[in-house]
Amino acid sequence: MGFGSESLSGRAILVHQHINTSTHQHINTSTHQHINTSTHQHINMVHWGFIGCGSVTEKKSGPAFSKVEASDVVAVMRRNIEKARDYAERHAIGKWYDNAQELINDSQVNAVYVATPPGSHAEYAIAAMKAGKPVYVEKPMAASYEECLQMNRVSVETGIPCFVAYYRRTLPYFLRVKQLIDDGLLGKISTVQIGFAIPPYAADYDRNNLPWRVKKHIAGAGYFYDLASHQLDLIDFLFGEIEHAEGFSNNMAGLYDAEDTVTTAFRCQSGVLGAGNWSFVAPKDTRTDKIDIVGTKGKLSFSTFDFSPILLETSEGIQEFREENPENIQFYLIQSIVNYLNGKSELPVSMAATAIRTNYIMDRILKKI
Repeated sequence: MGFGSESLSGRAILVHQHINTSTHQHINTSTHQHINTSTHQHINMVHWGFIGCGSVTEKKSGPAFSKVEASDVVAVMRRNIEKARDYAERHAIGKWYDNAQELINDSQVNAVYVATPPGSHAEYAIAAMKAGKPVYVEKPMAASYEECLQMNRVSVETGIPCFVAYYRRTLPYFLRVKQLIDDGLLGKISTVQIGFAIPPYAADYDRNNLPWRVKKHIAGAGYFYDLASHQLDLIDFLFGEIEHAEGFSNNMAGLYDAEDTVTTAFRCQSGVLGAGNWSFVAPKDTRTDKIDIVGTKGKLSFSTFDFSPILLETSEGIQEFREENPENIQFYLIQSIVNYLNGKSELPVSMAATAIRTNYIMDRILKKI
């Protein structure tokens, strides 16, 4: 671990870099049923089929499936066959489909990645698991808590694992945050504060051609579902299950029908109290992306999406931590999934049984349940 020093507001700052990602592989599945891992059949070579091959698969996830040892991509599906062909040819993938069931039925495909909007996650994931094929689903897990329950139920009944793309649980940046907390440097944690505010995207002003992320029937809600899911899953990862949450939401700007402003207060089973505020209609050229954790001995500040330096403030001064992301940001989670399917490691840190909790909390905050 390298480190250097500089000053901030007259106080000492230590700059730390790098963390061993092989540590901190924790999972809590106490609330929802999970699969019996003793029945899991090992797959020597994981041949993935993608259902959906849009922008998220270009760099964030797609290339990682071929970079990981004992894993490759053999087929992709998109409803527009020409776009499916284009993706396959650009990424040297041998087969493409415009029908999801045909891809699932492909005998060469033995695992499925669902990279469509949340509204179709349940349909495709359930079909894959019923066909005996492990499934990796983009986040959020589904468009509602009820659909998550259905997916988890099929995973339990079939014994086929369902993984969910909360990849931040495996990134060095957030493992560093967890390490600092677990090492007791903050003392006893009292509060967590999530603050997030961004201005509308240009596409949000086109009422006749709005992004799918603000269409409730496709996304489950608005940008809150897409972005806050990462933050609330992190709280679950860092402090354990959120046992209670209450929230309020509003549509302040009227650009679309979904909520654009959300606030919540929550309590974790560990006793940690928290609050969060999200605005997706902040003023132009402004941005807030910050989580503050306050303990009896120190305060920790970090971001969710910007990966700004992690700041630890104690009576001894301020320490700054920087971590590097992999080229393909989902690489470490995908690697852990492949290793599990190969029989080389334990369960990955993001499964249906953990991801379902985030959907439950979001639906509680939005008063969907």
